Amino acid sequence: MIEIRLHGRGGQGAVKAAEILARAAFYDGKVVQSFPFFGVERRGAPVQAFTRISDDVIRIHSYIYEPDVLVVLDPTLIGAEGVNILDGLQENGKVIINSTKKPEDFDFHGKNGIKVFTVDATKIAIEQKLGSASAPIVNTAIVGAIAKVTGLVTIGSVKKAIFDTIPRYQEKNAAAAEATFNQVK
Repeated sequence: MIEIRLHGRGGQGAVKAAEILARAAFYDGKVVQSFPFFGVERRGAPVQAFTRISDDVIRIHSYIYEPDVLVVLDPTLIGAEGVNILDGLQENGKVIINSTKKPEDFDFHGKNGIKVFTVDATKIAIEQKLGSASAPIVNTAIVGAIAKVTGLVTIGSVKKAIFDTIPRYQEKNAAAAEATFNQVK
């Protein structure tokens, strides 16, 4: 079983990204769970969402405390007061960050063997006109990066999940996912 924790801010679509990822994994024949944790429910507040993907029955029904993969939709959450992005990350875990920086620009001291991947999902979302330039919605774009980095789901299943989950702008959202799939570093 692979456990994935997504960190974002209210309004960026972290919860919907977790749902799309779970649906794509289901289409690929996996057993899945997906659920959110909101805390203070307001736009811009830190939000977490969780996805479990397995080949077998999932018997755990709790938040994900020791993820294999961390996904950061908003890089300003890294180092933010009261938010510990890396909390519980498994040794040799993967961190996917929506950022213009290179992976080597992130130095997470004290974490053994973690691998950092970056992709400018914000730029891609703006290019696809997802949200606004000041508040782009990066959720579908980041799912493409998750597919590429983890290999847990196919990009075809991600696109199918987008078409089945997102009510508007399906083509643009699918294009955003495919762009990050191809551009993740």
